[in-house]
Amino acid sequence: MKVLLINGSPRREGNTFIALSEAARALEAEGVGAEIVSIGTKAVQGCIACGKCVQVCPAGIMVRSTDGKGIEAVRTDRCIGCGHCVDVCPTGSVIHSDFPPQRVHTVDTGRLPAPEQVLELIRARRSNRALTPRPIPDEALQRIVEAARYAPTASNSRQVSFTLVTEPEQLLRIADFTVGVFASTARKLLHPVVRTLLKPLRPDLYRYAARFAEIEREHEAGNDPILRRATALLIIHTPASNRFGCEDANLAYQNASLMAESLGVSQIYMGFVLTAARMGRKNAFARIAGITGRPQAIMALGIPAFRYLKYTER
Repeated sequence: MKVLLINGSPRREGNTFIALSEAARALEAEGVGAEIVSIGTKAVQGCIACGKCVQVCPAGIMVRSTDGKGIEAVRTDRCIGCGHCVDVCPTGSVIHSDFPPQRVHTVDTGRLPAPEQVLELIRARRSNRALTPRPIPDEALQRIVEAARYAPTASNSRQVSFTLVTEPEQLLRIADFTVGVFASTARKLLHPVVRTLLKPLRPDLYRYAARFAEIEREHEAGNDPILRRATALLIIHTPASNRFGCEDANLAYQNASLMAESLGVSQIYMGFVLTAARMGRKNAFARIAGITGRPQAIMALGIPAFRYLKYTER
């Protein structure tokens, strides 16, 4: 729990601030968080009962008053913390403890890309596997993660975590693990007895059996058929209990992918690594990757040797 203390005095650190500071210390002594926000020098306009918050609240908390002249918040225990009411309010009248003023920003509509620009970026995005050994700047990696964090989640649960792996030794261990899982699977599938019995029933499993053996040979030769010499992995993971973990993670992946493309960073969906993580021993991949929960989407990132100059219609 956190209490928001509003300082309406034009003197930022005057008597009102001193009084609120005393109150904050008393609250914190009782284990209750407190934050002081100064609005004394800002233009403040009351609620104009426009009803926008009523229209956008997914939990039905914001309702019109019985006389129709104001807005009331009811059953606030149902709030999912989406922030729609705060962001849509034209007068800043909605105060939410999860979203103090310093966390609320005005959208600069002049900086938004035109629809044609967005579509061009989507068309231009490719899984470019021709990567250089140059490391990706930290600032670019952080912007990719930030874009992923802003993806929507079911019921606004926000139960999605992001882990960046950039250490070469750890990347190699992940590649070794992936190849090991597939090599073991291939040996089982290609055993004469298993093959005779299983192939007529599950021919789909044998589409990749030969490829698994090729991957093992390429890996042993140092060709990196798994990560394609990527210098970073973005692992998107969720608690195992999250019913919509896969959907949430892949929405985040798409955000990250488009941000990476805009930054000139190649991104490749690591389907082999994700499959190996699910096929391997329980929690084996999580220990190697240093994550908690269940991996739901994995992106390899690298600086491309060149960029595509065209896109083909699909």
